Amino acid sequence: MCADPHQSGSSTDLICLRVIYAGRVQGVGFRYRTTQLAERYPVTGFVKNLSDGTVELVAQAHDQSVLDRFFDDMMLTFATNVTDVSIQGAPADSDRQSFTIEY
Repeated sequence: MCADPHQSGSSTDLICLRVIYAGRVQGVGFRYRTTQLAERYPVTGFVKNLSDGTVELVAQAHDQSVLDRFFDDMMLTFATNVTDVSIQGAPADSDRQSFTIEY
């Protein structure tokens, strides 16, 4: 996950969200396509499959509107796959420099 923003002043300007996607989200290229989408935006973070069949996405950016557009594109791309979305704030990680697939 992301580091505690209170431990580093440089990460406080990052907005970080953790999203859990449920539905037909594993075995359909979800992580790969999410990484491709993330390349279009100034976001960092990761996507990974969870053992319960859901997918976790942690994304951070300096601007809420960037995250909003990224997540809107996610929903458009995966509208037929996703049956439930859970979004919560998460601590930012100023050391993360890219968007990756984690295992």
